Amino acid sequence: MLSGLLKPKTTKMIGVDIGSSSVKAVLLNKSNNGYKVENVAHFPISRGFVVDNAITDLQGVGEVIKKVKKKFSKSGADHAAAAVSGSGVIIKTIYMNAVRNDEELESQIEIEAENLIPYPLDEVSLDFEILGENAVNNEKVDVLLVAARSELVQARSQALEIGKLQAKVIDVEGYALGRTFELIEHQVSDTEKEQAVALIDVGAAMLTIAVVKDGKTVFIKEQAFGGEQYTQSIVAYYGMDNYEAEQAKLSGELPRNYVFEVLAPFQTALAQQIKRMIQMYSSANDNNQVSKIILSGGCTNIEGIDVAISEEISISCVLAQPFLHCEVRKSIDFDALNREGAQYMMATGLALRNFK
Repeated sequence: MLSGLLKPKTTKMIGVDIGSSSVKAVLLNKSNNGYKVENVAHFPISRGFVVDNAITDLQGVGEVIKKVKKKFSKSGADHAAAAVSGSGVIIKTIYMNAVRNDEELESQIEIEAENLIPYPLDEVSLDFEILGENAVNNEKVDVLLVAARSELVQARSQALEIGKLQAKVIDVEGYALGRTFELIEHQVSDTEKEQAVALIDVGAAMLTIAVVKDGKTVFIKEQAFGGEQYTQSIVAYYGMDNYEAEQAKLSGELPRNYVFEVLAPFQTALAQQIKRMIQMYSSANDNNQVSKIILSGGCTNIEGIDVAISEEISISCVLAQPFLHCEVRKSIDFDALNREGAQYMMATGLALRNFK
């Protein structure tokens, strides 16, 4: 089973976002006014440790997670939530006859899963959640069915174990992203809330969208596109190696013409990818429109990326500020945390599983 997917937990947990270029972690606690940020961490991982959303070097990733555990040692948190993504994850909403008990429902789910999932059931981890009564037939219920290749789930769990953390939840990245809406809701006007809001996370190798409407995640989608394309453009255009290109991105020490030759084409390509994903949502949901884009992920450190996307697809786009209204532990630099907050959205969504 996906360890606790879609089921509430009360144990203090660290949200651990295992990406292809870094591991980010967030620990939250409840406060009188909402949430308190207890700690955050961001450690790079070596190239090739995570490829196509799969961990290829368990020991290498585990050693990085040990650094997270060490930084969070005073918190007393020994449990963690991580997430899977990519083609090895299958999500379907099905409608079924209402049943009297969980045992009968699980039996029906297994029958449905055999027909819907293109893998042997002994090779996947399954979980489900009843969404409510079907809108067309009140004798049926809508059920969210989630399946993931067991090897993906086990790799996340094993990497956390190597890092001295126990996996309490293995989630799905798109739903983790959508869960953060309650922390960035202050960035959405009442008028914009009347329509859907798109949360977009731009990672090194993956673009993830979670569309939220009426406070619920109603659509998620992933696309193999991210900051790595930007890096490779710098490598190709200026003859740098990958390390030099990454450092140049972070420092901004690039030739003057890079804006036109490298940055602008990347921004245009990113905007077009986002536009296509929003169109997919609209087509699948009676042409419902997206009123706003909240941008997160490592690419948010590119100055003006939100403005470029807004101008390209004519939808208001802002950088996520998940911690702006949170209480923050005194040892954490509040201003620095909020400058980098958009990069912690996925880890924050995982940390929020502790309270759901």
